[in-house]
Amino acid sequence: MEVTIDKNSGYCFGVEYAIQMAEDEMEHEEALYCLGDIVHNDMEVKRLSEKGLKVIDREQLKWLSDCKVLIRAHGEPPETYKLAIENNIELIDASCPVVLKLQHRVKNAFDKMEKERGQIVIYGKKGHAEVIGLTGQTLEKAIVVMEDKDLDRIDFSRPVTLFSQTTKSTKGFYALKDKIEARIREEKGTLTELDFNANDSICRQVSNREPQLAHFAGENDVIVFVSGKKSSNGKALFQVCKQVNPRSYFVESEEEIDPSWIKSEDKVGICGATSTPMWLMEQVKSFIVSLDEKPAFVQP
Repeated sequence: MEVTIDKNSGYCFGVEYAIQMAEDEMEHEEALYCLGDIVHNDMEVKRLSEKGLKVIDREQLKWLSDCKVLIRAHGEPPETYKLAIENNIELIDASCPVVLKLQHRVKNAFDKMEKERGQIVIYGKKGHAEVIGLTGQTLEKAIVVMEDKDLDRIDFSRPVTLFSQTTKSTKGFYALKDKIEARIREEKGTLTELDFNANDSICRQVSNREPQLAHFAGENDVIVFVSGKKSSNGKALFQVCKQVNPRSYFVESEEEIDPSWIKSEDKVGICGATSTPMWLMEQVKSFIVSLDEKPAFVQP
Protein backbone atom coordinates (compact mmCIF):
# COMPACT_ATOMS: atom_id res chain seq x y z
CA MET A 1 0.00 0.00 0.00
CA GLU A 2 1.14 3.51 -0.84
CA VAL A 3 -0.21 6.39 1.28
CA THR A 4 0.31 10.04 0.25
CA ILE A 5 -0.83 13.34 1.75
CA ASP A 6 -1.77 16.01 -0.79
CA LYS A 7 0.90 18.72 -0.53
CA ASN A 8 -1.65 21.41 -1.46
CA SER A 9 -4.11 20.52 1.32
CA GLY A 10 -4.25 22.01 4.78
CA TYR A 11 -4.65 25.50 6.14
CA CYS A 12 -5.02 28.48 3.88
CA PHE A 13 -3.01 31.59 4.82
CA GLY A 14 -5.90 33.22 6.72
CA VAL A 15 -6.58 30.26 9.00
CA GLU A 16 -2.88 29.62 9.64
CA TYR A 17 -2.40 33.30 10.56
CA ALA A 18 -5.36 33.27 12.99
CA ILE A 19 -4.18 30.13 14.78
CA GLN A 20 -0.64 31.46 15.06
CA MET A 21 -1.96 34.71 16.56
CA ALA A 22 -4.03 32.75 19.08
CA GLU A 23 -1.09 30.59 20.14
CA ASP A 24 1.23 33.60 20.42
CA GLU A 25 -1.28 35.42 22.66
CA MET A 26 -1.89 32.39 24.88
CA GLU A 27 1.80 32.15 25.67
CA HIS A 28 1.51 35.23 27.91
CA GLU A 29 -2.23 35.61 28.61
CA GLU A 30 -4.24 33.91 31.34
CA ALA A 31 -7.45 34.15 29.32
CA LEU A 32 -8.10 34.61 25.63
CA TYR A 33 -11.60 34.48 24.23
CA CYS A 34 -12.42 33.65 20.62
CA LEU A 35 -15.63 34.82 18.98
CA GLY A 36 -16.87 31.56 17.47
CA ASP A 37 -14.83 28.48 16.58
CA ILE A 38 -11.44 29.68 15.35
CA VAL A 39 -11.67 27.12 12.53
CA HIS A 40 -14.40 24.76 11.35
CA ASN A 41 -12.60 21.71 12.65
CA ASP A 42 -13.60 20.25 16.02
CA MET A 43 -10.27 18.46 16.52
CA GLU A 44 -8.29 21.71 16.21
CA VAL A 45 -10.79 23.63 18.34
CA LYS A 46 -10.36 21.00 21.06
CA ARG A 47 -6.55 21.21 20.86
CA LEU A 48 -6.58 24.98 21.28
CA SER A 49 -9.20 24.92 24.04
CA GLU A 50 -6.86 22.65 26.01
CA LYS A 51 -4.25 25.42 25.68
CA GLY A 52 -6.69 27.97 27.12
CA LEU A 53 -8.68 29.39 24.18
CA LYS A 54 -12.27 29.97 25.29
CA VAL A 55 -14.89 30.01 22.53
CA ILE A 56 -17.79 32.41 23.01
CA ASP A 57 -20.77 33.49 20.91
CA ARG A 58 -22.05 37.00 20.17
CA GLU A 59 -24.52 36.94 23.05
CA GLN A 60 -21.74 36.11 25.53
CA LEU A 61 -19.59 38.88 24.05
CA LYS A 62 -22.15 41.46 25.19
CA TRP A 63 -21.42 40.58 28.83
CA LEU A 64 -17.62 40.66 28.62
CA SER A 65 -15.44 43.64 29.47
CA ASP A 66 -11.79 44.46 30.21
CA CYS A 67 -10.47 41.39 28.39
CA LYS A 68 -8.99 40.20 25.09
CA VAL A 69 -11.07 38.68 22.32
CA LEU A 70 -9.72 37.13 19.13
CA ILE A 71 -11.52 37.80 15.86
CA ARG A 72 -10.96 34.79 13.62
CA ALA A 73 -10.14 34.78 9.91
CA HIS A 74 -13.81 34.98 8.84
CA GLY A 75 -14.00 38.65 9.90
CA GLU A 76 -16.75 40.47 11.82
CA PRO A 77 -19.45 43.09 11.15
CA PRO A 78 -19.00 46.73 12.30
CA GLU A 79 -21.24 46.13 15.33
CA THR A 80 -18.61 43.86 16.91
CA TYR A 81 -15.96 46.60 16.82
CA LYS A 82 -18.43 49.11 18.24
CA LEU A 83 -19.31 46.78 21.13
CA ALA A 84 -15.64 46.18 21.88
CA ILE A 85 -15.05 49.92 22.30
CA GLU A 86 -18.09 50.27 24.56
CA ASN A 87 -17.02 47.33 26.78
CA ASN A 88 -13.28 48.11 26.84
CA ILE A 89 -12.47 44.87 25.03
CA GLU A 90 -9.12 44.58 23.27
CA LEU A 91 -9.63 42.86 19.94
CA ILE A 92 -6.90 40.62 18.57
CA ASP A 93 -7.93 40.96 14.95
CA ALA A 94 -6.96 37.92 12.88
CA SER A 95 -9.38 38.70 10.05
CA CYS A 96 -8.06 37.35 6.76
CA PRO A 97 -6.76 40.19 4.53
CA VAL A 98 -8.75 38.76 1.62
CA VAL A 99 -11.94 38.93 3.70
CA LEU A 100 -11.19 42.47 4.91
CA LYS A 101 -10.68 43.63 1.33
CA LEU A 102 -14.00 42.03 0.35
CA GLN A 103 -15.81 43.73 3.25
CA HIS A 104 -14.49 47.07 1.99
CA ARG A 105 -15.66 46.33 -1.57
CA VAL A 106 -19.11 45.28 -0.35
CA LYS A 107 -19.43 48.46 1.74
CA ASN A 108 -18.49 50.68 -1.22
CA ALA A 109 -20.85 48.82 -3.54
CA PHE A 110 -23.67 49.08 -1.00
CA ASP A 111 -23.24 52.84 -0.68
CA LYS A 112 -23.44 53.09 -4.48
CA MET A 113 -26.44 50.76 -4.73
CA GLU A 114 -28.34 52.75 -2.09
CA LYS A 115 -28.19 55.79 -4.36
CA GLU A 116 -29.39 53.76 -7.35
CA ARG A 117 -32.12 51.76 -5.59
CA GLY A 118 -30.00 48.67 -6.23
CA GLN A 119 -29.42 45.46 -4.32
CA ILE A 120 -26.36 43.67 -2.98
CA VAL A 121 -26.54 39.89 -3.45
CA ILE A 122 -24.06 37.58 -1.72
CA TYR A 123 -23.53 34.01 -2.89
CA GLY A 124 -22.93 32.21 0.40
CA LYS A 125 -24.33 30.31 3.32
CA LYS A 126 -26.74 32.30 5.48
CA GLY A 127 -25.47 32.44 9.06
CA HIS A 128 -21.88 31.61 8.08
CA ALA A 129 -19.40 33.74 10.03
CA GLU A 130 -17.92 35.39 6.94
CA VAL A 131 -21.37 36.11 5.48
CA ILE A 132 -22.45 37.75 8.76
CA GLY A 133 -19.45 40.05 8.45
CA LEU A 134 -20.33 40.88 4.84
CA THR A 135 -24.03 41.55 5.41
CA GLY A 136 -23.00 43.78 8.31
CA GLN A 137 -21.43 46.13 5.74
CA THR A 138 -24.88 46.61 4.19
CA LEU A 139 -26.96 47.34 7.31
CA GLU A 140 -28.24 43.75 6.92
CA LYS A 141 -29.90 44.66 3.60
CA ALA A 142 -27.84 42.25 1.47
CA ILE A 143 -29.68 39.26 0.00
CA VAL A 144 -27.89 35.99 0.74
CA VAL A 145 -28.38 33.41 -2.02
CA MET A 146 -27.42 29.74 -1.81
CA GLU A 147 -30.08 27.82 -3.75
CA ASP A 148 -32.30 28.53 -6.76
CA LYS A 149 -35.31 29.22 -4.53
CA ASP A 150 -33.40 32.11 -2.90
CA LEU A 151 -33.41 33.95 -6.24
CA ASP A 152 -37.09 34.78 -5.74
CA ARG A 153 -36.03 37.27 -3.05
CA ILE A 154 -34.31 39.45 -5.66
CA ASP A 155 -36.19 42.21 -7.44
CA PHE A 156 -34.91 41.77 -11.01
CA SER A 157 -36.39 45.10 -12.12
CA ARG A 158 -33.76 46.86 -9.98
CA PRO A 159 -29.92 46.91 -10.33
CA VAL A 160 -28.04 43.96 -8.81
CA THR A 161 -24.43 43.75 -7.62
CA LEU A 162 -23.24 40.22 -6.88
CA PHE A 163 -20.38 39.10 -4.61
CA SER A 164 -19.37 35.70 -3.25
CA GLN A 165 -18.30 34.32 0.09
CA THR A 166 -14.55 33.76 -0.41
CA THR A 167 -14.69 29.99 0.18
CA LYS A 168 -17.54 29.10 -2.17
CA SER A 169 -17.23 27.02 -5.33
CA THR A 170 -16.17 28.92 -8.47
CA LYS A 171 -18.43 26.69 -10.56
CA GLY A 172 -21.36 27.45 -8.27
CA PHE A 173 -20.71 31.21 -8.48
CA TYR A 174 -20.71 31.32 -12.27
CA ALA A 175 -23.80 29.10 -12.45
CA LEU A 176 -25.57 31.59 -10.17
CA LYS A 177 -24.31 34.52 -12.26
CA ASP A 178 -25.84 32.96 -15.40
CA LYS A 179 -29.19 32.41 -13.65
CA ILE A 180 -29.36 36.02 -12.44
CA GLU A 181 -28.52 37.31 -15.92
CA ALA A 182 -31.29 35.14 -17.40
CA ARG A 183 -33.83 36.39 -14.85
CA ILE A 184 -32.93 40.04 -15.54
CA ARG A 185 -33.32 39.51 -19.31
CA GLU A 186 -36.65 37.82 -18.65
CA GLU A 187 -37.78 40.78 -16.54
CA LYS A 188 -36.40 43.64 -18.64
CA GLY A 189 -35.90 42.14 -22.06
CA THR A 190 -32.29 43.33 -22.04
CA LEU A 191 -29.13 43.26 -19.90
CA THR A 192 -26.68 46.15 -19.45
CA GLU A 193 -23.82 46.97 -17.08
CA LEU A 194 -26.23 49.18 -15.16
CA ASP A 195 -28.52 46.20 -14.55
CA PHE A 196 -25.99 43.71 -13.23
CA ASN A 197 -22.42 43.75 -11.89
CA ALA A 198 -20.91 40.38 -10.91
CA ASN A 199 -17.76 40.25 -8.77
CA ASP A 200 -15.90 36.95 -8.49
CA SER A 201 -14.63 37.44 -4.93
CA ILE A 202 -13.66 33.82 -4.31
CA CYS A 203 -10.20 33.45 -2.78
CA ARG A 204 -7.82 32.12 -5.41
CA GLN A 205 -5.87 30.14 -2.83
CA VAL A 206 -9.13 28.29 -2.25
CA SER A 207 -10.43 28.08 -5.83
CA ASN A 208 -7.08 26.87 -7.20
CA ARG A 209 -7.38 23.83 -4.97
CA GLU A 210 -10.28 22.48 -7.01
CA PRO A 211 -8.24 21.55 -10.15
CA GLN A 212 -5.28 20.49 -7.98
CA LEU A 213 -7.54 18.25 -5.92
CA ALA A 214 -9.23 16.78 -8.99
CA HIS A 215 -5.79 15.80 -10.31
CA PHE A 216 -4.79 14.30 -6.96
CA ALA A 217 -8.06 12.32 -6.72
CA GLY A 218 -7.44 10.85 -10.17
CA GLU A 219 -3.92 9.74 -9.24
CA ASN A 220 -5.07 7.55 -6.34
CA ASP A 221 -7.27 4.45 -5.97
CA VAL A 222 -8.82 5.67 -2.73
CA ILE A 223 -9.26 9.18 -1.34
CA VAL A 224 -9.68 9.85 2.38
CA PHE A 225 -10.85 13.43 2.71
CA VAL A 226 -10.33 14.88 6.20
CA SER A 227 -12.49 17.82 7.27
CA GLY A 228 -14.78 19.13 9.95
CA LYS A 229 -18.46 18.59 9.13
CA LYS A 230 -19.12 22.33 9.70
CA SER A 231 -16.73 23.37 6.93
CA SER A 232 -18.47 24.72 3.81
CA ASN A 233 -15.14 24.59 2.00
CA GLY A 234 -14.69 20.97 3.06
CA LYS A 235 -18.07 19.93 1.66
CA ALA A 236 -17.35 21.64 -1.66
CA LEU A 237 -13.84 20.19 -2.04
CA PHE A 238 -14.98 16.69 -1.10
CA GLN A 239 -17.48 16.80 -3.97
CA VAL A 240 -14.59 17.62 -6.33
CA CYS A 241 -12.87 14.41 -5.18
CA LYS A 242 -16.06 12.33 -5.33
CA GLN A 243 -16.81 13.37 -8.92
CA VAL A 244 -13.36 12.25 -10.06
CA ASN A 245 -12.95 9.24 -7.78
CA PRO A 246 -16.04 7.31 -6.57
CA ARG A 247 -13.92 5.69 -3.86
CA SER A 248 -13.66 8.96 -1.93
CA TYR A 249 -14.60 9.05 1.76
CA PHE A 250 -15.24 11.99 4.10
CA VAL A 251 -13.97 11.64 7.69
CA GLU A 252 -13.40 13.98 10.63
CA SER A 253 -10.66 11.78 12.08
CA GLU A 254 -9.08 8.36 11.76
CA GLU A 255 -11.76 6.96 14.08
CA GLU A 256 -14.30 7.16 11.24
CA ILE A 257 -12.23 5.12 8.76
CA ASP A 258 -13.69 1.76 7.77
CA PRO A 259 -10.83 -0.66 6.90
CA SER A 260 -13.08 -2.28 4.27
CA TRP A 261 -12.67 0.87 2.14
CA ILE A 262 -9.03 0.01 1.45
CA LYS A 263 -7.27 -2.90 -0.26
CA SER A 264 -3.67 -3.79 0.52
CA GLU A 265 -2.53 -2.96 -3.04
CA ASP A 266 -4.28 0.45 -3.16
CA LYS A 267 -2.70 3.84 -3.63
CA VAL A 268 -4.37 5.93 -0.92
CA GLY A 269 -4.51 9.71 -1.09
CA ILE A 270 -5.19 11.85 1.98
CA CYS A 271 -6.37 15.43 1.54
CA GLY A 272 -8.47 18.03 3.31
CA ALA A 273 -10.10 21.43 3.48
CA THR A 274 -8.53 24.83 4.09
CA SER A 275 -9.58 24.31 7.72
CA THR A 276 -7.90 20.91 8.10
CA PRO A 277 -4.65 20.90 10.14
CA MET A 278 -1.68 19.01 8.74
CA TRP A 279 -1.17 17.20 12.06
CA LEU A 280 -4.62 15.63 11.67
CA MET A 281 -3.90 14.40 8.14
CA GLU A 282 -0.60 12.95 9.41
CA GLN A 283 -2.56 11.16 12.14
CA VAL A 284 -4.92 9.70 9.54
CA LYS A 285 -1.96 8.57 7.43
CA SER A 286 -0.37 6.78 10.41
CA PHE A 287 -3.62 4.95 11.07
CA ILE A 288 -3.97 3.78 7.45
CA VAL A 289 -0.33 2.67 7.30
CA SER A 290 -0.86 0.69 10.53
CA LEU A 291 -3.75 -1.19 8.87
CA ASP A 292 -1.40 -2.50 6.20
CA GLU A 293 1.08 -3.62 8.85
CA LYS A 294 -1.46 -5.75 10.72
CA PRO A 295 -1.40 -9.50 9.90
CA ALA A 296 -5.19 -9.51 10.19
CA PHE A 297 -5.61 -6.92 7.42
CA VAL A 298 -7.84 -8.75 4.95
CA GLN A 299 -8.60 -7.58 1.45
CA PRO A 300 -12.31 -6.88 1.00
